[in-house]
Amino acid sequence: MKKFLFLILTLFILTACGNFEIGNTPSRKVEDYLNKYQTLDKEVIDDLKTTLINETTIKEEEKNDYLNFMKKHYRDLTYQIKDQTIDGDNATVTVEITVRDYSKVINDANNYKNNNPDKFSKDPLNLFSTYRLEELQKVKDTITYTLNLTLKKINNKWVLNQLSNEELNKINGLYQEV
Repeated sequence: MKKFLFLILTLFILTACGNFEIGNTPSRKVEDYLNKYQTLDKEVIDDLKTTLINETTIKEEEKNDYLNFMKKHYRDLTYQIKDQTIDGDNATVTVEITVRDYSKVINDANNYKNNNPDKFSKDPLNLFSTYRLEELQKVKDTITYTLNLTLKKINNKWVLNQLSNEELNKINGLYQEV
């Protein structure tokens, strides 16, 4: 009888909450978003493929290598939700992400190219693309960033606002402080 009363009470509470939806919290929406990277969701991979198709600094034969490289990067991304603040229909979720830090390698590769033009003079695009990928694949160092992701409640559902270029660069391990 106690179990039956508990079940009835639970159903009543859930029903009384109206538009209650399990998982419809700002933190859960951020987790869902970052999990798409970790699980190599079709949408994430399609965006990556589109970016690579339009990329003119990578030779065609290496675009698949870059795709596989970034897949590994996304699978290795880790995160931890630190805080959630709700103010009416707006929310901010503070999350720490840890990714490989490619920014120094990109800087060093560009400086090397500029300081050693003879190394890349025969075929600048193709030789540099190969060199840069080889250097990126050596990166083991990670970096932790704090992101304050914002959400808005639309029709009683939390929706993640579009991320800034800075936030996307952090997720991709390419963020460079100016």
